[in-house]
Amino acid sequence: MAKLQLSIAVGNYDRMRPLVDGEVQIDGVDPVFMLQDPEEIFFRAFRHADYDICELSLSSYSVKTAEGSSPYIAVPVFPSRTFRHASIYVRKDRGINEPADLKGKRVGVPEYQLTANIWVRLFLEEDYGVRPADVTWVRGGYEDPGRIEKITLRLPEGVRLENAPESETISGLLASGNVDAVIGPRVPSCYGRGDGQIKHLFDDPQKTASDWYRRTHLFPIMHTLGVRRELTERHPWLPGALTKAFEKSKALALKRLSDTSATKITLPFADVQLANARALMGEDFWPYGFAPNEFTLNRFLAQHHHEGLSSRLLDARELFHPASLESFKI
Repeated sequence: MAKLQLSIAVGNYDRMRPLVDGEVQIDGVDPVFMLQDPEEIFFRAFRHADYDICELSLSSYSVKTAEGSSPYIAVPVFPSRTFRHASIYVRKDRGINEPADLKGKRVGVPEYQLTANIWVRLFLEEDYGVRPADVTWVRGGYEDPGRIEKITLRLPEGVRLENAPESETISGLLASGNVDAVIGPRVPSCYGRGDGQIKHLFDDPQKTASDWYRRTHLFPIMHTLGVRRELTERHPWLPGALTKAFEKSKALALKRLSDTSATKITLPFADVQLANARALMGEDFWPYGFAPNEFTLNRFLAQHHHEGLSSRLLDARELFHPASLESFKI
C-alpha cells in the first residue's frame, strides 16, 4: 500500500526536528513539511483550510468546534506552550505599576481572541480583579497595519473592542502613547529596540509565572495539532499514528536537551534551566496526551466560554479525535 502524501505545517521547533529530518517516521504517511510562523499557518488554516495537518490556535479551534464548523479535528499534541506573564507591556508614564492599574486603560492586541490573550485575561481576572470589560481593547497588527481577526467574534455586552487606525500598528501606538499597554504573544518592536518608555508589567515575569504555576498547576497550552476531518474519516488509523510519532519526536528532543556533553541549543546554562523546569514541573514538563492535560484544557475552555468566544461550554474531550484519547501500553 502506498503511503499517504500529506502536507504538514508546523513551527520550526526542536521537538519537531526529528520528524522534519526523517529520523522519526509517521506510520503510513509520506509527509511534506512546511515550517512556517504561527500567523501564516493559522490564517491559511482557518480562512482556507490549506493543509492536511497543521498546528492550530487553541482559541480559534475552540471557536470553530463550538459552532460545529471546524474543517479540522485535533489530536492531543501541543506544539506550543508558554507562560504569558511576560506578554504584558506597559508605558511607564501611565501610572501602571500593578495589574489593577490596567482598569480604564487602552490596551492593544493583535487579535482579541488569540490564545495567549485568553490566558492573560484569565489570570488578570482571577488574581487581580481586572475583567475584560474594565479595559478598552484596540485591535491591529503588531508591525503590519490592517491585521484582521481570523474568526468572527460575538463579544458580551460591555466589552469594548476598537480597530486601530488603518495606517497604524499596535507597536507604533504603544510607542506614540495612543495605547497604554499591549498584550500579545510577540515582543513589540518598540520594546525590542530599547524604547525607554516601555516596560514589562511584572518586574520579574519568570518568578511571577512560577509562583502562579505552584498555585494553579497550569502550564498554558497555546497550540494543538489538527487533521482534516475528511482524512480521519477515510483513514481512521491516522490520528493514532500522528499522536505516536509526534510524542516520539518530542521525547527524542528532550533526551538531546538532557545531553550536557555539548549543549544542543544556543543558550548558556541550558542544563540549569532544564533542571529548574523539572524541579518546578516534573520530569515530563511538556506533556502530550489527553489525560495529563485535561485539567488545563478545561480551565482554558471555561475562560473561553466565560468571555463569550465559544458559543457553548466545551468539554475538553470534544476537541480531539476519539482514537487519540488513549494509547496502547506494553
